[in-house]
Amino acid sequence: MAAARSLHPAVDNGLTKGDENFAGGTLVCHCASDPVEVAVASQVAHNHLSGCTTCWKPPGALFSMIAMVARDDVTVTKNGDKLTVVDADAPIQRHACKECGVHMFGRIEDENHAFFGLDVVHTELSREAGWQAPQFAGFVSSIIEAGADPDDMAGIRQRLRDLGLEPYDCLSPPLMDAIAIHNVNQASALR
Repeated sequence: MAAARSLHPAVDNGLTKGDENFAGGTLVCHCASDPVEVAVASQVAHNHLSGCTTCWKPPGALFSMIAMVARDDVTVTKNGDKLTVVDADAPIQRHACKECGVHMFGRIEDENHAFFGLDVVHTELSREAGWQAPQFAGFVSSIIEAGADPDDMAGIRQRLRDLGLEPYDCLSPPLMDAIAIHNVNQASALR
């Protein structure tokens, strides 16, 4: 395997345990002046590394780190005029800063989507400590599409496991179960 690349700066030196009493914090984009700020009024769930090619990643990182939170707990508090939707046709409407390019949150607008009512956030954009630690790694094979050497994949998966992050080429079993349950409920409603 080639020299170890950054999985993600927030996990490269190990996981930081979250605080079960953590009540949220503020996400800040990377602009040196007038940064976009987004308040998250609760702890997140399903925090994970993602190899998805459309998720924002810090420079040099193989993975993004994203978590889910109720959309009602996400509020743009400063410089929202700097936000733009990256791809209006995508299932997750990623709101990014027009200046620095950082994705601040992703909103699911489709009421029929399994995760409607949830937003996707990047907790590493916060200065507060206590966010839930990553729980798993999803869409691991997708990092090949972003330029990772296929010959490095066994080593990357092992590094993830060594950190306690089970690698999946989809989402974690509880999230995949939630999608399947949603699909069954949708099909039943159509009968």
